Amino acid sequence: MTEARSVSEADLHAYADGFLDEAGRARVERFLAENPEAAEMVADWQTQNEELRSAFAPHEKSKPTDIRLLSMGFARPPAQPRRRFALAAAAVVIFALGAAGGYIGPRLFGHPEIRLAYTEILPREARNAFLVYASEVRHPVEVFADEEAHLATWLGNRLSIANLKVPNLQSLGFKLVGGRLLPVGGKPGALFMYEDNTGQRVTVLVGRNRENRTTSFRFASASDVETFYWIDGELGYAVTGEISRDLLQKIAEECYRQFPS
Repeated sequence: MTEARSVSEADLHAYADGFLDEAGRARVERFLAENPEAAEMVADWQTQNEELRSAFAPHEKSKPTDIRLLSMGFARPPAQPRRRFALAAAAVVIFALGAAGGYIGPRLFGHPEIRLAYTEILPREARNAFLVYASEVRHPVEVFADEEAHLATWLGNRLSIANLKVPNLQSLGFKLVGGRLLPVGGKPGALFMYEDNTGQRVTVLVGRNRENRTTSFRFASASDVETFYWIDGELGYAVTGEISRDLLQKIAEECYRQFPS
């Protein structure tokens, strides 16, 4: 196997994030020495990672999680510079994903496709749930807002989340419609739905992945549906809607502040 084919973009992300062992780093460094374009891309990622670590440092005191940028294995879109959005007053990197399938990005250098990671499953499930339920008129949710306390207790028990809080988004013009239980990655998940005074709806998805122990923030786009999602320890959260990225970001920030650590 050639050096080029032994290095995937997931390997490059892992190298940029410092996840490789000594042998892995040496292998990637040999590849980068022969591929200046890839080396420039990795250097850009490393710079962004440093900015993320600096930006999130204040929040590590209030939210005791290991805040890191997880490698996803997505190619950088041509001629589209990465834009950074603030989450809880901090910058995050936006990844624009391809519309075909929405969330399985291309692998570089002919590397075989790898098993879907939770960072790929979560936005896909969030988008599908939004498309299925947000357009429902009579049955958009299982439990409506007038039973919010029951909704929080029921879904919290199903997801094994003590004191699950239903985010209050009224300050942003969105009131709770209600919520429902649904599968996320084959396990119980929670979906909360909100709408503004024009009837525009957004959804907030919560899922659990016990294998994960790090925190990641991502942005996914497919057609007109935007999803901002983050992994915080064992829990994954995703905010989805056909709204501007700026407003979606503000909703995500508010949810991030209100959900338990």
